[in-house]
Amino acid sequence: MRQEPYVRKLKETTKDILIRFRKALVDLSHRVHSDPELGFQEEHASEWMANFLSDAGFQVETGICDLPTAFCARRGSGPLRIAVCAEYDALPEIGHACGHNIIAAAAAGAAIAAAAVADELGITVEIIGTPGEEVGNAAGKVLLLERGAFSDVHAALMVHPGPVDVATPTIIALSMLDIQYRGRESHASAFPEYGINAADALTVAQTSIGLLRQHFRQTDRVHGITTKGGDAPNIIPAHTTARYFVRARDLQELTELKTKVQNCFEAGALATGSTLCMIGGDKPYAQMAHDPALVAIYKRNCESLGRTFQVSAAARAAISTDMGNVSLVIPSIHPMIGINSLPAVNHQAAFAAHCVSEAGDRAIFDGALGMAWTIIDAAGDNEVRRHLLSRSLAPSEK
Repeated sequence: MRQEPYVRKLKETTKDILIRFRKALVDLSHRVHSDPELGFQEEHASEWMANFLSDAGFQVETGICDLPTAFCARRGSGPLRIAVCAEYDALPEIGHACGHNIIAAAAAGAAIAAAAVADELGITVEIIGTPGEEVGNAAGKVLLLERGAFSDVHAALMVHPGPVDVATPTIIALSMLDIQYRGRESHASAFPEYGINAADALTVAQTSIGLLRQHFRQTDRVHGITTKGGDAPNIIPAHTTARYFVRARDLQELTELKTKVQNCFEAGALATGSTLCMIGGDKPYAQMAHDPALVAIYKRNCESLGRTFQVSAAARAAISTDMGNVSLVIPSIHPMIGINSLPAVNHQAAFAAHCVSEAGDRAIFDGALGMAWTIIDAAGDNEVRRHLLSRSLAPSEK
């Protein structure tokens, strides 16, 4: 580890920079929040982020990996390459009820602060704009990982807002299935015998899944919505659709559970004579592998900012993110940063309001500073630095 006064000086530098950028980062967060865009449609948010980083001296490339709303911004030229991931997609109807506006602004702040000391630390700082985190299949980070956006990265960091601070949230694997049943319409009263009821097929499937729950593991989750149930009550429904999320502790258990759930949907088709088409599930989200060294550094730095981490919250709540896929190949962290929202929680409209509150704005600053200081400590600790270089995908370092 470098001498403490040297590290303290670098941290003071990054804090001073973030103090200067604080209002601009809050303004960026509020701007993204006011214009919620769904996954892979984040045209304004990605443009605002790219322009913000370009004005801060980053070399910005937009539309990377054939994803129009993805980008990569870089500063520094050191051999250790550390990426901060930014998300900025919203949810249908309830907007930024998962706080991706805070994720985006905190990522921008962390990258700007760390980049100011990049040459002294021998690092390259990247911020990767990752669209479509909420989509459920073939999400932004999954595609970016496949297409090489992380190929030279040694570590990846991001923070995600939640009701309280959690260092290692429970992040499980997820697969999304789009379900389509096709039957045959007919007059529901005069000639019901000529119809094939696709709505009944979905009902059979949902009932089967309900019965299957008796045999779920504690960490299994299945939940979904009906996106089309028919056209009119006097027409036998000939076309119904649904979207379901299947979650399990890890990818292996996810594969096992998904097979059982798919059997339930097939039962609906068999029972009614409908035809079934299942789409998706081919590019799932993986479980999160929190890097212990980076987590310990981040936790220590945020505690120095007055933050208190909750352990029980990590054990109870289970979420999923495509950051899990990144974490299986690159040392990564995905802590939750508290915005004091309880009883409001993620994916509630009330939580969206908290994401532009005073506590939400503070989370931008603390999250950015916590990540910037984590980068400084990781780069300055010879043991951690070797750990990151040895586990990276970067071919030049292997």
